[in-house]
Amino acid sequence: MHSKKGNITLIGMPGAGKSTIGVILAKNLSLAFLDTDVLIQLRRQCPLQRLLEQYGHLGLRRIEEEEICQLDVSRHVIATGGSAAYSDRAMRHLQAVSHIVFLQASFPELLRRIHNFDSRGIAKAPNQSFQELFAERQPLYQRYADLTIPCDQRSQDEIAEDIAARLD
Repeated sequence: MHSKKGNITLIGMPGAGKSTIGVILAKNLSLAFLDTDVLIQLRRQCPLQRLLEQYGHLGLRRIEEEEICQLDVSRHVIATGGSAAYSDRAMRHLQAVSHIVFLQASFPELLRRIHNFDSRGIAKAPNQSFQELFAERQPLYQRYADLTIPCDQRSQDEIAEDIAARLD
């Protein structure tokens, strides 16, 4: 990992492990960690779910795009919100400043991990099912990924080690 300011960006579905694996990866590589969902909540002083209720899913995606496009960091692991890949502008910015890693988890695995789909602050269209959201987002993640890491039936430590080894 010798270019792109030494940053690694993790993308993928809610429940794929971006935040947890991001912390482990950052610790293993002596990098800082930044979670864009937490950044949004800190700057707006408001939980994602409330932002979603107030501005709708498209409004939350615009807020996310704005925050991502303002990122100017080096030597960070960046965990994005699952909807970051909807913004070509945000993803081009992330491509310019980081290596993008898609944490690929299957639909059954995500269902096993996520129990708060309706209250988690997921930027989805009204009445859109998790399965529809999954199907809609997969090609977006694949489009922007420099590296795809399968996550099913692997520990978070194994996944972090795999990412580090492949980016070395």
